[in-house]
Amino acid sequence: MHTKQSLLAQLKALGIDPNGTTLFHGSYKSLGDVAGGGQTVVDTLVEYMRPGLMVFPTHTWAVVNAEQPYYSVQQTPSNIGIIPNLARQTTGGVRSGHPTHSVVAFGKEAKAFIKDDHKTTTPCARNSSWGKLLDRNATILLVGVGLNRDTFIHGVEEWLDIPNRLEETNQILYSRLADGRLEVVVQHRHAGHVGENFPRVEARLREIGVLKEGEFGDAKVLYHQARPLYEALKVLLTEKPDLFGER
Repeated sequence: MHTKQSLLAQLKALGIDPNGTTLFHGSYKSLGDVAGGGQTVVDTLVEYMRPGLMVFPTHTWAVVNAEQPYYSVQQTPSNIGIIPNLARQTTGGVRSGHPTHSVVAFGKEAKAFIKDDHKTTTPCARNSSWGKLLDRNATILLVGVGLNRDTFIHGVEEWLDIPNRLEETNQILYSRLADGRLEVVVQHRHAGHVGENFPRVEARLREIGVLKEGEFGDAKVLYHQARPLYEALKVLLTEKPDLFGER
């Protein structure tokens, strides 16, 4: 049985900087038995990163679309698992207003981190929370999941203007912010499912030391810092822009 203390010890063993910024993608089931369940996992990560910034993706791309265009910071559940839904309801977190690719952040700079995400026109715009992960050289934890769940890589492709990654037509969506305001959000959504092809670079990223591994609970963890991954992918995608495309 894993406890908050044992999980805290594992985060320390991974070498995660508590004064920096960390983003968690993960499968709760992969962790095994945890005393207190998923809330213990959220609380552990928030506690460990208290001097810095802890971020959880709370995506809603599967439930907010042209047919159902309304997103609410306070009410819309995430479609990516137990941990994001617990995190978005945890005291102290602030959730962004992006209608499809929101995050919830914990820490003294959380409000500034998520500010104005609802004003961006793509899922992972450079001036959004996803781009700020690069600015902060955040650590991205993939717990019990692979690179195909690494949303940051979608951001890299956006910032490098890789062709055919965004839909040409836009959708008009609506975000109900935490203060009750309803904002119109014009979105060019992701095109296709190229994320399933992100593992094509796993061997290369391991070889050059960008991608590391460890354990959290029972789960295998892959993790990397944002800036080295960006620089490595910039080289690879410059050489082959359709690296993650269909073959």
